[in-house]
Amino acid sequence: MGLKISDRIFVAGHKGMVGSSILRILKKKGYKNLITVSKKKLNLENQSQVNNFFKKNKIDFIFLCAAKVGGIYANDYFPAEFILKNILIQTNVINAAHKNKINKLIFLGSSCIYPREDLRKIREDDILTGKLEMTNEPYAVAKISGIKMCESFNRQYNTDYRSLMPTNMFGPGDNYHKLNSHVMAALIRKFIIAYRKKHKSVVVWGSGKPKREFLYIDDFASASIYLAKMSKKKYHSFVPERLNLVNIGYGKDFTIKHIAELIKKYVGYKGKIVFDKRKKDGVQKKLLDNRLIRKLGWKPKEKFETALKNYIINIRDKIIFD
Repeated sequence: MGLKISDRIFVAGHKGMVGSSILRILKKKGYKNLITVSKKKLNLENQSQVNNFFKKNKIDFIFLCAAKVGGIYANDYFPAEFILKNILIQTNVINAAHKNKINKLIFLGSSCIYPREDLRKIREDDILTGKLEMTNEPYAVAKISGIKMCESFNRQYNTDYRSLMPTNMFGPGDNYHKLNSHVMAALIRKFIIAYRKKHKSVVVWGSGKPKREFLYIDDFASASIYLAKMSKKKYHSFVPERLNLVNIGYGKDFTIKHIAELIKKYVGYKGKIVFDKRKKDGVQKKLLDNRLIRKLGWKPKEKFETALKNYIINIRDKIIFD
């Protein structure tokens, strides 16, 4: 692929958690020809608008981070929006990229593409081998279609579109909505509010026994740029043409109980943690197999505990919740 310092780079979804981090890291690395646009000026769900935008801006490289995202509540209540909007966005961007001879693209997937129950480390070739988690199945199906679209365009048109599967992420730009946030953001929100209001206890849903893997967002952004810069020859010496996706994870998981205890410690909260076992635990384990990205030469820079501590200390007294 060979992302070059002179390339005109379009970051689709630059206001989101992943897009904003990729944009921030690109700037740090000296990339200057960065293209962003607001939703008001470019509707990625409109094929004509996307095609015209690409024609006008002479783009060399695309980071496709734009997506309709949300937690369990949003996925469960708005399934039609999740499958429709995500398929439209990725179809329009990928197709318009090909039409405008933009042959280099990174597509952001999701670990929800993998089967629901898997106590092993999840490998890239586990895709389409079992049932998906029902609560976000429409979103997962949309992401799988994006992966297969990238693979299919590569096979038919010799493009170089690559799909990355991140584990759960945390850091700047995360969603702290009361109903729609993911587990890490939800826990950080609860403990910071309890700290500020001096609550005697914090209630955590479930038993605390399920395990989850987390990666600091800037580590994921760095991995994305690392793979974007890699030559096509080197990349495909490890990544098969018909299984064109790479897991990007931390390589270790932690119980929800342990994560809650860390957040409590870093926030400085002195109250008790109460686990509400009446609430369902959900999937017991979800850990990505990180061997492929390691073979390609990348590993996380930030230690999980250190990244979490520094992030919480930085936002504890500043962040404003809705």
